[in-house]
Amino acid sequence: MNKTLTRSFFFAACLLSVFLTIAGCTKGTSSTPGTPPTLVTMDVSTTASGTGAYSGGLITTTLTETLSGLGVCWSSSNQNPTTADSKTTDTATVMSYASKITGLTPKTTYYLRAYAISASGTSYGNTIQFTTGADLSGLGGTVSTVAGSATTGFADGTGSSAVFDSPQGLTIDASGNIYVADSFNSAIRKVTPSGVVTTVSGTGSIGYIDGPVASAKFYAPQSLVADAAGNIYVADFGNNMIRKISANGTVSTLAGSGDAGYADGTGNKATFNSPRGLALDAQGNLYVADQGNNLIRKVTAAGVVTTIAGKTTAGYVDNATATTAQFNQPNGIALDAQGNIYVADLQNYAIRKITSAGVVTTVVGGLKLSTLISNPGALTFDAKGNLFISDQNGRVLELTASKVLLSLAGKTATAGFTDGQGTSALFNAPQGLVADASGNIWIADSNNNSIRKLVPPSGI
Repeated sequence: MNKTLTRSFFFAACLLSVFLTIAGCTKGTSSTPGTPPTLVTMDVSTTASGTGAYSGGLITTTLTETLSGLGVCWSSSNQNPTTADSKTTDTATVMSYASKITGLTPKTTYYLRAYAISASGTSYGNTIQFTTGADLSGLGGTVSTVAGSATTGFADGTGSSAVFDSPQGLTIDASGNIYVADSFNSAIRKVTPSGVVTTVSGTGSIGYIDGPVASAKFYAPQSLVADAAGNIYVADFGNNMIRKISANGTVSTLAGSGDAGYADGTGNKATFNSPRGLALDAQGNLYVADQGNNLIRKVTAAGVVTTIAGKTTAGYVDNATATTAQFNQPNGIALDAQGNIYVADLQNYAIRKITSAGVVTTVVGGLKLSTLISNPGALTFDAKGNLFISDQNGRVLELTASKVLLSLAGKTATAGFTDGQGTSALFNAPQGLVADASGNIWIADSNNNSIRKLVPPSGI
Protein backbone atom coordinates (compact mmCIF):
# COMPACT_ATOMS: atom_id res chain seq x y z
CA MET A 1 0.00 0.00 0.00
CA ASN A 2 1.34 3.47 -0.86
CA LYS A 3 2.58 5.45 2.14
CA THR A 4 -0.01 8.20 1.84
CA LEU A 5 -2.64 5.92 0.26
CA THR A 6 -3.49 8.66 -2.20
CA ARG A 7 -1.28 8.23 -5.25
CA SER A 8 -3.41 6.81 -8.03
CA PHE A 9 -3.90 7.14 -11.75
CA PHE A 10 -4.94 10.44 -13.30
CA PHE A 11 -7.53 10.25 -16.07
CA ALA A 12 -6.73 13.41 -18.03
CA ALA A 13 -7.19 11.74 -21.39
CA CYS A 14 -10.84 11.07 -20.60
CA LEU A 15 -11.42 14.73 -19.81
CA LEU A 16 -9.70 15.90 -22.98
CA SER A 17 -12.17 14.02 -25.15
CA VAL A 18 -15.14 15.74 -23.53
CA PHE A 19 -13.52 19.18 -23.67
CA LEU A 20 -13.83 18.99 -27.42
CA THR A 21 -17.58 18.34 -27.35
CA ILE A 22 -18.20 21.78 -25.88
CA ALA A 23 -15.99 23.47 -28.50
CA GLY A 24 -14.44 25.51 -25.68
CA CYS A 25 -14.26 29.16 -26.47
CA THR A 26 -13.39 28.74 -30.10
CA LYS A 27 -15.16 30.96 -32.57
CA GLY A 28 -18.10 29.44 -34.34
CA THR A 29 -21.75 29.90 -35.18
CA SER A 30 -24.71 27.59 -35.39
CA SER A 31 -26.45 27.29 -38.73
CA THR A 32 -29.82 27.19 -36.96
CA PRO A 33 -30.25 29.39 -33.88
CA GLY A 34 -31.17 27.36 -30.83
CA THR A 35 -31.90 28.11 -27.19
CA PRO A 36 -29.40 30.26 -25.26
CA PRO A 37 -27.77 28.39 -22.36
CA THR A 38 -28.77 28.85 -18.73
CA LEU A 39 -25.88 29.62 -16.38
CA VAL A 40 -25.11 29.46 -12.69
CA THR A 41 -22.25 31.62 -11.41
CA MET A 42 -19.79 29.68 -9.28
CA ASP A 43 -18.95 30.80 -5.74
CA VAL A 44 -16.34 33.55 -5.55
CA SER A 45 -13.26 33.21 -3.37
CA THR A 46 -10.62 35.92 -3.11
CA THR A 47 -6.86 35.78 -2.77
CA ALA A 48 -5.02 36.60 0.45
CA SER A 49 -3.55 39.73 -1.18
CA GLY A 50 -7.02 41.15 -1.95
CA THR A 51 -6.07 41.70 -5.60
CA GLY A 52 -7.50 38.56 -7.19
CA ALA A 53 -10.37 36.10 -7.09
CA TYR A 54 -11.56 32.75 -8.40
CA SER A 55 -14.98 31.90 -9.80
CA GLY A 56 -16.47 30.34 -12.93
CA GLY A 57 -19.72 29.20 -14.45
CA LEU A 58 -21.93 26.13 -14.72
CA ILE A 59 -24.08 25.56 -17.82
CA THR A 60 -27.26 23.89 -16.56
CA THR A 61 -29.07 23.28 -19.87
CA THR A 62 -28.21 21.21 -22.94
CA LEU A 63 -26.31 23.22 -25.52
CA THR A 64 -28.20 23.62 -28.80
CA GLU A 65 -25.70 25.96 -30.45
CA THR A 66 -21.97 26.55 -30.43
CA LEU A 67 -20.52 28.97 -27.90
CA SER A 68 -18.20 31.64 -29.19
CA GLY A 69 -17.11 32.85 -25.78
CA LEU A 70 -17.61 32.35 -22.07
CA GLY A 71 -16.18 33.51 -18.76
CA VAL A 72 -17.11 35.85 -15.95
CA CYS A 73 -17.56 39.61 -16.03
CA TRP A 74 -17.34 42.01 -13.12
CA SER A 75 -17.58 45.63 -12.09
CA SER A 76 -17.27 47.70 -8.92
CA SER A 77 -20.03 50.10 -10.09
CA ASN A 78 -22.39 48.13 -12.33
CA GLN A 79 -24.52 45.81 -10.19
CA ASN A 80 -25.46 43.83 -13.31
CA PRO A 81 -22.08 43.56 -15.06
CA THR A 82 -21.88 42.74 -18.75
CA THR A 83 -19.16 41.76 -21.18
CA ALA A 84 -18.63 45.49 -21.74
CA ASP A 85 -17.13 45.55 -18.23
CA SER A 86 -14.02 43.65 -17.14
CA LYS A 87 -14.16 39.98 -18.08
CA THR A 88 -12.26 36.73 -18.43
CA THR A 89 -12.23 34.45 -21.47
CA ASP A 90 -12.21 30.83 -20.42
CA THR A 91 -12.52 27.29 -21.75
CA ALA A 92 -15.24 24.89 -20.66
CA THR A 93 -14.54 21.59 -18.93
CA VAL A 94 -17.62 19.70 -20.13
CA MET A 95 -20.44 21.97 -18.83
CA SER A 96 -18.45 24.15 -16.45
CA TYR A 97 -15.41 26.39 -16.40
CA ALA A 98 -13.06 28.00 -13.90
CA SER A 99 -12.10 31.67 -13.98
CA LYS A 100 -9.10 33.43 -12.48
CA ILE A 101 -9.71 37.15 -11.88
CA THR A 102 -6.77 39.52 -11.50
CA GLY A 103 -6.22 43.25 -11.11
CA LEU A 104 -8.71 43.83 -8.29
CA THR A 105 -8.36 46.52 -5.64
CA PRO A 106 -8.23 45.52 -1.96
CA LYS A 107 -11.15 46.50 0.28
CA THR A 108 -13.46 47.05 -2.69
CA THR A 109 -16.93 45.67 -3.40
CA TYR A 110 -17.47 44.02 -6.78
CA TYR A 111 -20.35 42.45 -8.69
CA LEU A 112 -19.62 39.37 -10.79
CA ARG A 113 -21.57 36.96 -12.96
CA ALA A 114 -20.95 34.23 -15.50
CA TYR A 115 -21.59 34.79 -19.20
CA ALA A 116 -21.77 32.73 -22.38
CA ILE A 117 -22.03 34.00 -25.95
CA SER A 118 -23.92 32.05 -28.62
CA ALA A 119 -25.75 32.80 -31.86
CA SER A 120 -28.79 33.76 -29.79
CA GLY A 121 -26.86 36.44 -27.90
CA THR A 122 -25.18 36.67 -24.52
CA SER A 123 -26.56 34.77 -21.52
CA TYR A 124 -25.72 35.68 -17.94
CA GLY A 125 -25.77 33.80 -14.65
CA ASN A 126 -26.75 35.12 -11.26
CA THR A 127 -24.82 38.08 -9.86
CA ILE A 128 -22.57 37.54 -6.84
CA GLN A 129 -21.50 40.49 -4.73
CA PHE A 130 -18.17 40.14 -2.98
CA THR A 131 -15.67 42.40 -1.24
CA THR A 132 -11.92 42.03 -1.43
CA GLY A 133 -10.10 42.27 1.87
CA ALA A 134 -6.91 43.84 3.08
CA ASP A 135 -3.62 42.13 2.27
CA LEU A 136 -3.47 39.05 4.54
CA SER A 137 -0.73 37.23 2.66
CA GLY A 138 1.77 37.78 5.47
CA LEU A 139 -0.37 36.05 8.11
CA GLY A 140 0.49 32.57 9.31
CA GLY A 141 -0.60 30.11 11.96
CA THR A 142 1.63 28.80 14.74
CA VAL A 143 2.40 25.06 14.63
CA SER A 144 3.54 22.83 17.50
CA THR A 145 3.89 19.07 17.93
CA VAL A 146 1.60 17.50 20.52
CA ALA A 147 2.39 13.80 20.17
CA GLY A 148 4.59 11.50 18.15
CA SER A 149 7.90 11.92 16.40
CA ALA A 150 9.46 10.99 13.09
CA THR A 151 9.89 7.47 14.42
CA THR A 152 7.63 4.77 12.98
CA GLY A 153 6.13 2.24 15.37
CA PHE A 154 3.31 1.45 17.77
CA ALA A 155 3.63 2.66 21.34
CA ASP A 156 1.44 4.56 23.78
CA GLY A 157 2.93 7.33 25.88
CA THR A 158 3.04 11.09 26.31
CA GLY A 159 4.25 13.57 23.72
CA SER A 160 7.24 12.39 21.71
CA SER A 161 7.36 9.06 23.57
CA ALA A 162 4.18 7.99 21.78
CA VAL A 163 4.69 6.38 18.37
CA PHE A 164 2.37 6.24 15.33
CA ASP A 165 2.65 4.79 11.86
CA SER A 166 1.07 6.97 9.15
CA PRO A 167 -1.75 8.63 11.11
CA GLN A 168 -4.58 9.69 8.80
CA GLY A 169 -8.03 10.89 9.89
CA LEU A 170 -8.87 12.77 13.10
CA THR A 171 -12.02 13.46 15.09
CA ILE A 172 -12.74 15.08 18.46
CA ASP A 173 -15.08 14.36 21.36
CA ALA A 174 -16.96 16.72 23.67
CA SER A 175 -14.06 16.70 26.14
CA GLY A 176 -11.52 17.80 23.53
CA ASN A 177 -9.86 14.40 23.14
CA ILE A 178 -8.56 13.68 19.65
CA TYR A 179 -9.07 10.26 18.05
CA VAL A 180 -6.65 9.12 15.36
CA ALA A 181 -6.99 6.60 12.55
CA ASP A 182 -3.46 5.21 12.93
CA SER A 183 -3.48 3.67 9.51
CA PHE A 184 -0.43 1.44 9.20
CA ASN A 185 -0.93 0.24 12.77
CA SER A 186 -4.56 -0.58 11.87
CA ALA A 187 -5.55 0.97 15.17
CA ILE A 188 -7.65 3.76 16.64
CA ARG A 189 -5.66 5.91 19.06
CA LYS A 190 -6.71 8.63 21.54
CA VAL A 191 -4.74 11.81 22.26
CA THR A 192 -5.69 14.01 25.20
CA PRO A 193 -5.25 17.80 24.93
CA SER A 194 -2.05 17.41 26.96
CA GLY A 195 -0.63 14.82 24.55
CA VAL A 196 -1.23 11.56 26.41
CA VAL A 197 -1.70 8.79 23.82
CA THR A 198 -3.56 5.51 24.40
CA THR A 199 -4.95 2.84 22.12
CA VAL A 200 -8.74 2.60 21.85
CA SER A 201 -8.93 -0.41 19.54
CA GLY A 202 -6.75 -2.39 17.19
CA THR A 203 -3.81 -4.63 17.87
CA GLY A 204 -1.19 -3.28 15.49
CA SER A 205 -1.82 -5.92 12.87
CA ILE A 206 -4.30 -5.94 10.01
CA GLY A 207 -7.49 -7.98 10.14
CA TYR A 208 -11.23 -7.93 10.45
CA ILE A 209 -12.74 -8.79 13.84
CA ASP A 210 -15.83 -7.28 15.44
CA GLY A 211 -16.38 -7.49 19.18
CA PRO A 212 -14.73 -5.95 22.27
CA VAL A 213 -12.35 -3.09 21.49
CA ALA A 214 -9.41 -4.97 22.99
CA SER A 215 -9.61 -7.77 20.41
CA ALA A 216 -11.20 -6.02 17.41
CA LYS A 217 -9.14 -5.60 14.25
CA PHE A 218 -9.10 -3.09 11.38
CA TYR A 219 -7.27 -2.82 8.09
CA ALA A 220 -5.64 0.57 7.42
CA PRO A 221 -8.41 2.84 8.77
CA GLN A 222 -8.41 6.19 7.02
CA SER A 223 -10.87 8.50 8.75
CA LEU A 224 -13.25 8.59 11.66
CA VAL A 225 -15.96 10.76 13.20
CA ALA A 226 -17.48 10.88 16.68
CA ASP A 227 -21.13 11.54 17.49
CA ALA A 228 -22.59 13.30 20.52
CA ALA A 229 -23.28 9.97 22.26
CA GLY A 230 -19.61 8.97 22.21
CA ASN A 231 -19.80 6.50 19.34
CA ILE A 232 -16.98 6.58 16.78
CA TYR A 233 -17.48 5.64 13.12
CA VAL A 234 -14.48 4.46 11.11
CA ALA A 235 -13.81 4.30 7.37
CA ASP A 236 -12.05 0.93 7.36
CA PHE A 237 -10.23 1.45 4.09
CA GLY A 238 -8.62 -1.96 3.59
CA ASN A 239 -11.75 -3.87 4.64
CA ASN A 240 -14.02 -1.72 2.44
CA MET A 241 -16.37 -1.20 5.39
CA ILE A 242 -17.83 1.39 7.70
CA ARG A 243 -17.28 0.24 11.28
CA LYS A 244 -18.70 1.53 14.56
CA ILE A 245 -17.03 1.69 17.97
CA SER A 246 -19.87 2.13 20.44
CA ALA A 247 -19.52 4.13 23.63
CA ASN A 248 -19.70 0.86 25.59
CA GLY A 249 -16.57 -0.45 23.86
CA THR A 250 -17.93 -2.78 21.20
CA VAL A 251 -16.85 -2.75 17.56
CA SER A 252 -19.42 -3.67 14.91
CA THR A 253 -19.82 -3.33 11.15
CA LEU A 254 -22.40 -0.77 10.07
CA ALA A 255 -22.14 -1.28 6.30
CA GLY A 256 -20.03 -3.06 3.71
CA SER A 257 -19.46 -6.66 2.73
CA GLY A 258 -15.68 -6.67 2.91
CA ASP A 259 -15.35 -7.00 -0.86
CA ALA A 260 -14.38 -4.04 -3.03
CA GLY A 261 -17.27 -3.11 -5.28
CA TYR A 262 -20.20 -0.82 -5.82
CA ALA A 263 -23.68 -1.63 -4.61
CA ASP A 264 -26.22 0.31 -2.61
CA GLY A 265 -28.13 -1.65 0.02
CA THR A 266 -28.36 -2.28 3.74
CA GLY A 267 -25.54 -3.51 5.94
CA ASN A 268 -23.44 -6.21 4.30
CA LYS A 269 -25.51 -6.00 1.10
CA ALA A 270 -23.80 -2.68 0.31
CA THR A 271 -20.26 -2.54 -1.04
CA PHE A 272 -17.57 0.14 -1.04
CA ASN A 273 -14.21 0.49 -2.74
CA SER A 274 -11.57 2.01 -0.46
CA PRO A 275 -13.79 4.36 1.61
CA ARG A 276 -11.74 7.37 2.66
CA GLY A 277 -13.44 10.46 4.16
CA LEU A 278 -16.32 10.55 6.67
CA ALA A 279 -18.70 13.26 7.87
CA LEU A 280 -21.74 13.10 10.15
CA ASP A 281 -24.90 15.22 10.02
CA ALA A 282 -27.23 16.23 12.85
CA GLN A 283 -29.64 13.39 12.01
CA GLY A 284 -26.96 10.74 12.47
CA ASN A 285 -26.38 10.09 8.76
CA LEU A 286 -22.83 9.43 7.61
CA TYR A 287 -21.41 10.74 4.34
CA VAL A 288 -18.59 8.76 2.79
CA ALA A 289 -16.00 9.74 0.20
CA ASP A 290 -15.92 6.34 -1.52
CA GLN A 291 -12.57 6.95 -3.14
CA GLY A 292 -12.15 3.87 -5.29
CA ASN A 293 -15.66 4.28 -6.70
CA ASN A 294 -15.33 8.07 -7.23
CA LEU A 295 -18.62 8.51 -5.38
CA ILE A 296 -20.16 10.26 -2.40
CA ARG A 297 -22.32 7.80 -0.45
CA LYS A 298 -24.77 8.19 2.45
CA VAL A 299 -25.15 5.69 5.30
CA THR A 300 -28.08 5.99 7.69
CA ALA A 301 -27.91 5.00 11.36
CA ALA A 302 -29.60 1.74 10.31
CA GLY A 303 -26.85 1.00 7.77
CA VAL A 304 -28.83 1.83 4.63
CA VAL A 305 -26.38 2.92 1.92
CA THR A 306 -27.34 5.13 -1.04
CA THR A 307 -25.34 7.11 -3.60
CA ILE A 308 -25.52 10.90 -3.26
CA ALA A 309 -23.26 12.12 -6.04
CA GLY A 310 -20.82 11.03 -8.72
CA LYS A 311 -20.35 8.20 -11.18
CA THR A 312 -18.02 5.24 -10.87
CA THR A 313 -16.07 6.56 -13.85
CA ALA A 314 -13.44 9.08 -12.79
CA GLY A 315 -13.78 12.55 -14.29
CA TYR A 316 -14.25 16.22 -13.57
CA VAL A 317 -17.84 17.29 -14.20
CA ASP A 318 -19.83 19.88 -12.29
CA ASN A 319 -23.54 19.48 -12.91
CA ALA A 320 -27.01 20.44 -11.75
CA THR A 321 -27.75 16.74 -11.18
CA ALA A 322 -25.47 15.20 -8.58
CA THR A 323 -25.38 11.67 -9.97
CA THR A 324 -24.23 12.90 -13.38
CA ALA A 325 -21.40 14.93 -11.85
CA GLN A 326 -17.99 13.27 -11.68
CA PHE A 327 -15.14 13.14 -9.18
CA ASN A 328 -11.64 11.73 -9.34
CA GLN A 329 -10.62 10.01 -6.10
CA PRO A 330 -12.65 12.03 -3.59
CA ASN A 331 -10.71 12.20 -0.37
CA GLY A 332 -11.82 14.37 2.57
CA ILE A 333 -15.42 15.37 3.21
CA ALA A 334 -17.12 17.89 5.51
CA LEU A 335 -20.54 19.45 6.08
CA ASP A 336 -21.22 23.13 6.65
CA ALA A 337 -23.90 24.52 8.97
CA GLN A 338 -26.41 24.62 6.09
CA GLY A 339 -25.93 20.94 5.25
CA ASN A 340 -23.91 21.47 2.08
CA ILE A 341 -21.34 18.74 1.46
CA TYR A 342 -17.76 19.78 0.69
CA VAL A 343 -15.42 17.30 -0.97
CA ALA A 344 -11.64 17.33 -1.34
CA ASP A 345 -11.45 15.99 -4.90
CA LEU A 346 -7.89 14.72 -4.89
CA GLN A 347 -6.99 14.13 -8.53
CA ASN A 348 -9.04 17.10 -9.75
CA TYR A 349 -7.09 19.38 -7.37
CA ALA A 350 -10.36 20.94 -6.30
CA ILE A 351 -12.72 21.54 -3.42
CA ARG A 352 -16.21 20.68 -4.65
CA LYS A 353 -19.61 21.50 -3.14
CA ILE A 354 -22.84 19.48 -3.25
CA THR A 355 -25.93 21.46 -2.26
CA SER A 356 -29.06 19.98 -0.69
CA ALA A 357 -30.65 20.35 -4.14
CA GLY A 358 -27.92 18.15 -5.64
CA VAL A 359 -26.05 20.85 -7.58
CA VAL A 360 -22.32 20.10 -7.78
CA THR A 361 -19.94 23.01 -8.28
CA THR A 362 -16.27 23.80 -7.73
CA VAL A 363 -15.57 26.02 -4.72
CA VAL A 364 -11.89 26.58 -5.40
CA GLY A 365 -9.13 24.94 -7.44
CA GLY A 366 -9.52 22.59 -10.38
CA LEU A 367 -7.45 21.20 -13.22
CA LYS A 368 -6.56 24.63 -14.61
CA LEU A 369 -5.77 25.97 -11.12
CA SER A 370 -3.94 22.94 -9.77
CA THR A 371 -1.28 25.01 -8.02
CA LEU A 372 -3.88 26.42 -5.62
CA ILE A 373 -4.42 23.09 -3.85
CA SER A 374 -2.16 20.53 -5.43
CA ASN A 375 -3.14 17.50 -3.30
CA PRO A 376 -6.29 18.23 -1.27
CA GLY A 377 -6.61 15.81 1.62
CA ALA A 378 -8.91 16.31 4.58
CA LEU A 379 -11.45 19.06 5.30
CA THR A 380 -12.90 20.46 8.52
CA PHE A 381 -15.05 23.42 9.50
CA ASP A 382 -14.63 25.39 12.71
CA ALA A 383 -17.51 26.92 14.66
CA LYS A 384 -17.19 30.19 12.74
CA GLY A 385 -17.72 28.54 9.35
CA ASN A 386 -14.09 28.69 8.24
CA LEU A 387 -13.03 25.70 6.12
CA PHE A 388 -9.58 24.22 6.68
CA ILE A 389 -7.87 22.11 4.03
CA SER A 390 -4.84 19.85 4.23
CA ASP A 391 -2.75 20.01 1.09
CA GLN A 392 -0.74 16.79 1.17
CA ASN A 393 1.95 18.61 -0.79
CA GLY A 394 3.00 20.30 2.46
CA ARG A 395 0.52 22.97 3.55
CA VAL A 396 -2.57 23.71 5.63
CA LEU A 397 -4.93 26.21 4.03
CA GLU A 398 -8.02 28.08 5.15
CA LEU A 399 -11.00 29.25 3.14
CA THR A 400 -12.48 31.77 5.53
CA ALA A 401 -16.21 32.22 6.04
CA SER A 402 -15.86 35.39 3.96
CA LYS A 403 -14.29 33.25 1.16
CA VAL A 404 -10.66 34.37 1.40
CA LEU A 405 -8.16 31.60 0.58
CA LEU A 406 -5.16 31.69 2.93
CA SER A 407 -2.09 29.48 3.25
CA LEU A 408 -1.71 29.20 7.03
CA ALA A 409 1.35 27.01 7.46
CA GLY A 410 3.89 24.96 5.58
CA LYS A 411 5.46 25.24 2.15
CA THR A 412 4.23 23.61 -1.01
CA ALA A 413 6.44 20.77 -2.27
CA THR A 414 8.71 21.14 0.77
CA ALA A 415 8.67 18.22 3.19
CA GLY A 416 10.10 18.62 6.68
CA PHE A 417 9.38 18.40 10.38
CA THR A 418 9.67 21.85 11.92
CA ASP A 419 7.47 23.70 14.39
CA GLY A 420 7.03 27.43 13.92
CA GLN A 421 4.88 30.06 12.28
CA GLY A 422 3.62 30.28 8.72
CA THR A 423 6.07 29.07 6.12
CA SER A 424 8.73 28.35 8.74
CA ALA A 425 6.63 25.39 9.90
CA LEU A 426 7.03 22.25 7.81
CA PHE A 427 4.91 19.12 7.35
CA ASN A 428 5.36 15.86 5.52
CA ALA A 429 2.10 14.84 3.81
CA PRO A 430 -0.42 16.34 6.26
CA GLN A 431 -3.69 14.42 6.25
CA GLY A 432 -6.56 14.54 8.78
CA LEU A 433 -7.79 17.79 10.30
CA VAL A 434 -10.17 18.65 13.11
CA ALA A 435 -11.03 21.92 14.85
CA ASP A 436 -11.38 22.12 18.63
CA ALA A 437 -13.73 24.37 20.61
CA SER A 438 -11.09 27.12 20.79
CA GLY A 439 -10.61 27.20 17.03
CA ASN A 440 -7.27 25.43 17.05
CA ILE A 441 -6.65 22.97 14.22
CA TRP A 442 -5.24 19.52 14.95
CA ILE A 443 -3.36 17.83 12.11
CA ALA A 444 -2.35 14.25 11.40
CA ASP A 445 1.12 14.76 9.92
CA SER A 446 1.23 11.32 8.32
CA ASN A 447 4.81 10.95 7.10
CA ASN A 448 6.13 12.58 10.28
CA ASN A 449 4.06 10.10 12.33
CA SER A 450 2.91 12.89 14.59
CA ILE A 451 -0.09 14.92 15.73
CA ARG A 452 0.46 18.63 15.28
CA LYS A 453 -1.54 21.64 16.48
CA LEU A 454 -2.04 24.85 14.53
CA VAL A 455 -3.21 28.06 16.21
CA PRO A 456 -4.65 30.29 13.45
CA PRO A 457 -3.67 33.97 13.38
CA SER A 458 -6.06 36.28 15.21
CA GLY A 459 -8.35 38.66 13.41
CA ILE A 460 -9.50 36.43 10.55
